[in-house]
Amino acid sequence: MDLGVRLKTIRKRQGLSQRELAKRAGVTNSTISMIEKNTVSPSFSSLLKVLKGFPMGVEEFFTTDLVMSNQVVFRAHEQADMSAQGVAIKLIGHSVAERNVSMLSETYPPGSDTGEEMIKYEGEEAGIVVEGEIELTVDHQTYQLATGDGYFFRTHLPHRFRNLGEITAKVVSANTGTLAH
Repeated sequence: MDLGVRLKTIRKRQGLSQRELAKRAGVTNSTISMIEKNTVSPSFSSLLKVLKGFPMGVEEFFTTDLVMSNQVVFRAHEQADMSAQGVAIKLIGHSVAERNVSMLSETYPPGSDTGEEMIKYEGEEAGIVVEGEIELTVDHQTYQLATGDGYFFRTHLPHRFRNLGEITAKVVSANTGTLAH
């Protein structure tokens, strides 16, 4: 299910109009409308802002219609797609009941980023760059990470990921907490 259809379905399930969701999220009504019509692809940070209107974490948003299971292996086609604004993010283990950690496979094409607005939520995040280079900004301090470099930070600090390189960057990360806080 694409992002726009998913947003509209969840919004309607919660009994919210576009106007009410926009008011709660602090965005314009036209922003909600354009996302639902897939005429705009929101950045990851913009999507987080919209989800605060439910409130709902990004993992729940992308997996809410899935039945919880005790599945152990998640084939490539079974991983929940949480992609936004050119950044491909796959959530591994989306249907596992009472999951305490989110394991992500992230792909950043050249020039892509998680959005100009910094992300923050309660929890921790650790990851490793498995291909390419990533610029990581945490609490307004910028770091350049190359293949093999790793990171760890507390996610209540504002942060952002960008690929300023000329090749696609791939990151494998794990985080705790809910991404919509």
